[in-house]
Amino acid sequence: LESARFLLRNIERRKETILKTAQAIVDLQRDFMSRGVAYMKPLTLEEVASKVGLHESTISRTVNGKYIQTPQGLFELKYFFSSGLRSDSGGEQSSTAVCAKIKDIIEKEDKHHPLSDQKIADLLQSTGVHVARRTVTKYREQIGLLPAKMRRTY
Repeated sequence: LESARFLLRNIERRKETILKTAQAIVDLQRDFMSRGVAYMKPLTLEEVASKVGLHESTISRTVNGKYIQTPQGLFELKYFFSSGLRSDSGGEQSSTAVCAKIKDIIEKEDKHHPLSDQKIADLLQSTGVHVARRTVTKYREQIGLLPAKMRRTY
């Protein structure tokens, strides 16, 4: 009987930890929830851990393999943790948001004259996001988009 109570207590604690962690992520990524991937903010395990009052390793184990249904779709909880890039406004922009911007730029480009990674980096710079050409290349490859010479249609 005591073993059963112990198991039930641990299940309840686990449920509370998952709920608190998910709530903290939703609170910290409010713009993403209402406006989309382009508004994702950089987020670290440390930030969520301090908000929830648990250790980073506990948060890491909690988000691993757990999913959340959002207005933007279904995402693994660890999707919300990304590094940041400096912007002109003095803040940071999530690498996930920058990937979304790169994808958007490539989808809207002239298919007969596709933009090089350097031109994409220059466009992002003009919008206030400081990113190097090699970073654009890395993110473009991560999201499965081809280089300019392979995107060209004749």
